[in-house]
Amino acid sequence: MTGIRYFEHSVLGVVVLSGSEGTGLTRLEFASHIPDKQPLSSDPFLEDIELRLKLYLAGQRVDFSTIPLAPHGSRFQQAVWEALCRIPFGETRSYKWVAQQLNMPNASRAIGQANGRNPIPIIIPCHRVIQHDGTLGGYTGGLKIKSFLLGLERPRQLQLAVNGTLLNPQDRALTLL
Repeated sequence: MTGIRYFEHSVLGVVVLSGSEGTGLTRLEFASHIPDKQPLSSDPFLEDIELRLKLYLAGQRVDFSTIPLAPHGSRFQQAVWEALCRIPFGETRSYKWVAQQLNMPNASRAIGQANGRNPIPIIIPCHRVIQHDGTLGGYTGGLKIKSFLLGLERPRQLQLAVNGTLLNPQDRALTLL
């Protein structure tokens, strides 16, 4: 039986999870309010996903690859979503890259549409897909959320300061004694 869990987040709003251990995760939605008259599931499967998401949203690196997924979509959409799952944490790829992964080099627009219909964002990392020119492109949850998610995955840079001036640790002129 499909259950539902939800929690509130300051940037994402209400995060709603649907699924069960028997079927897998079927949906992850960003909502503006808590679902009406929906009892909160005590399914350990959904509780585990909620915990992982909260850790991820707190800035910790989390492995979502072991979560059974059951998104509903066409064969093409399923293929796109599987390709998205191959984008490494902390990296981005273009719609063109996804098209090449599917051996459909002229399908960038259709891939963008499938990306926008992803029913399990974050876990199927559609936020990691950007325009070929490096701009963010679109995001169903809005660009504020996409920027936030990409920022969570950006490697933290070591910053050194001398007399209040930040120095780049990759600067070849910088010598540490």
